[in-house]
Amino acid sequence: MEIILKEDIASLGFKNDIVSVKPGYGRNYLIPSGKAILATPSAKKMLAEELRQRAHKLEKIKNEALELAKKLEGVTLTIATKVSSTGTIFGSVNNIQIAEKLAEKGFEVDRKAIVVKDTVKEVGNYVATVRLHKEVSVEIPFEVVSEE
Repeated sequence: MEIILKEDIASLGFKNDIVSVKPGYGRNYLIPSGKAILATPSAKKMLAEELRQRAHKLEKIKNEALELAKKLEGVTLTIATKVSSTGTIFGSVNNIQIAEKLAEKGFEVDRKAIVVKDTVKEVGNYVATVRLHKEVSVEIPFEVVSEE
């Protein structure tokens, strides 16, 4: 019996895969629980059309991420923060502060997409990675300076 999976199922397949299962498993568990539908010719055509449209949307999202990455390549940030007399920061600089500085420069980037590899506890130069898409990321250098 051929079915089209509606969600990822361990040891069987991923969403939108066409797989063969034993008739009892498909008829008594997968289809009634909404995890799969029967792979009729019309359902296969609908799946192919859905995949084609999704590929177009994903390509558009990736192109937008590439455009933003090109704009972000030359950007450097300077973050002023309170510093002790020994040069250590009270607290730390994190992705939220970097996202705010990018927003001030006109780049709307989700703070969850920004990754700072090293913990920023001292004054100096660091690098943050912005993941705009699963295939597109850009590194942004930033400098932490004393707020006076």
